[in-house]
Amino acid sequence: MRGVRHFLSKLGKWLVRAVLLVIILAGVGFAILCLAVDRFGRVDQTRPADAIVILGAQVLPSGEPGPNLLPRTEKAVRLYQEGWAPAIITTGGVAGDPFSAAEVAGRTAVAMGVPEEAILVAGGSNNTREDVRRAVSVMREHGWRSVLVVSHPLHLLRGVLLFRRAGVQAFSSPTSTDVRSIPLHWRAYYAAREAGLIILDVIYPEGEIGVWAYRLWYWLESTGLPGLIARLWRSIG
Repeated sequence: MRGVRHFLSKLGKWLVRAVLLVIILAGVGFAILCLAVDRFGRVDQTRPADAIVILGAQVLPSGEPGPNLLPRTEKAVRLYQEGWAPAIITTGGVAGDPFSAAEVAGRTAVAMGVPEEAILVAGGSNNTREDVRRAVSVMREHGWRSVLVVSHPLHLLRGVLLFRRAGVQAFSSPTSTDVRSIPLHWRAYYAAREAGLIILDVIYPEGEIGVWAYRLWYWLESTGLPGLIARLWRSIG
């Protein structure tokens, strides 16, 4: 019996060490992924492509593009006018809703001088994963295979990865947002959020579990809990 107890005690210690090692390695891996999210957003891979995609963002109650959607639209228009691609695909929001991100971005681009026939509205999405699916569907209808993805720098890695996973040659084209000007606690939060969603995309690429995980994530954001945590972090620091 004494030998058995000794063996179990030793086994327990090894199991604890193994679990701690896994936790440490997972933490290091997550930190590296967060760093990759932060750094990738500073890389501009602009090159000739079949289309430019604007990933959806907030629309103001007035129907005007929000502080993230406007610079995305401005960047897409500039790329179009410089001749990098012959069309712009807008995404985000309820299909057909005049106040959806896709519709608002499209109208804004036209007001900036882009011909209406060069704008393809791919509405009917509520998150980045759905934005990409809608955009890819439009691309396949036209036989397009390459795209310039326009979004906030900290959002680009995930967007590009989703397009590439769908078999599209995707290249990043970040907005002019200076990541270094974002307060460190918010910058860390957004990088961690994107890293977490990248992992979620890998673990649950399809199915109800992934959908509910997405809903839970965005519900937590809507409660303001992440903002509270960020403020507490800032006050402690």
